[in-house]
Amino acid sequence: MLRHPHWFIRGMDFPRLQFMIFATVLLIAQLLLLNIELIGVHVLIFATSFCLVWQLCWILPFTFIWPKEVKTSKDIDVNRRISILTSNVLTPNRNADALINLIKQHQPDVLVTLESDQWWQDKLTVIESEMPYSVKCPLDNLYGMHVYSRLPISEQEIKYLVEKDVPSIHLAVTLRSGDKVRVHFLHPAPPSPTENTESTERDAELIIVARSVAQTDQPVIVTGDLNDVAWSATTRLFRKISGLLDPRVGRGALNTFHVDYPFARWPLDHLFHSHHFTLQDIQRLPSISSDHFPLLTRLSFTPIHGHNQQGIQAESTEHQWSEEIVKANNVTVVDVPTPDADNKKRLSMSAKP
Repeated sequence: MLRHPHWFIRGMDFPRLQFMIFATVLLIAQLLLLNIELIGVHVLIFATSFCLVWQLCWILPFTFIWPKEVKTSKDIDVNRRISILTSNVLTPNRNADALINLIKQHQPDVLVTLESDQWWQDKLTVIESEMPYSVKCPLDNLYGMHVYSRLPISEQEIKYLVEKDVPSIHLAVTLRSGDKVRVHFLHPAPPSPTENTESTERDAELIIVARSVAQTDQPVIVTGDLNDVAWSATTRLFRKISGLLDPRVGRGALNTFHVDYPFARWPLDHLFHSHHFTLQDIQRLPSISSDHFPLLTRLSFTPIHGHNQQGIQAESTEHQWSEEIVKANNVTVVDVPTPDADNKKRLSMSAKP
């Protein structure tokens, strides 16, 4: 319940599913093994039940019994579709062929790789004949990033929004229909004892992007490895401030990390989008020997059908919280590039007499 940014406290957001399972087993054991006529046992059962319900409230939206936040698309116009494959490749991983085979199989319009260095850039040159548009930022610090696209991209910009060695990529993608989509690719550093001892840097990057996209009526997509789980307080804050939708709500969590530990997996790789889109499909793809599974999302640009989709709303206290996060890191919304909006502004200025 605490909002303290220390990594240990923020880390408690991650294993909510595991806490829920543990609370369920504990509650059953209490009912079967303890003397329920004792007042102390009643207190224990109440406390365990409260913990179970509390965790369930966070997890439940990412199950099939919850109403879908994003409509399922019925649009058959392929020119108004966009598919994005998000893959944290793990820098020391050398199984590039596995990713290349997934690209050939699923034919995504856009590929974003996280943790990709110069070696990965060299290996991915084989896809450039089919995905000729690219933005490349190879780094050896686990924060390299590459974007490859079949669709034309413009106004691409690499920014270091909060930390000097943690990049993000911002650009506009032109669909086959001619419609432009503003896209932000993010990979903020996680709160951990080996990196940032607090979550303030990660949270600040998410919030300034959220506040930026909240100011536009453009079609927007934000995707990447956010190093935060879908059900955390800060990811919920991002959704509330940005107004973006989460296609996983009502469809499943699609846990992408960690590949090697099924008992400790959570959804770290995300894609959020504006109401202009409805969902064709979202799926977790097979392992490529990384510690993350790739995530493939197919969207339809259907603003008429999607205009009444609505996410979760922010309260005044949450707007205040977002302001505190931004001020604590001395960053502002103007640091975030606004692809396409900038172009429209320049065209408007040039048209003046």
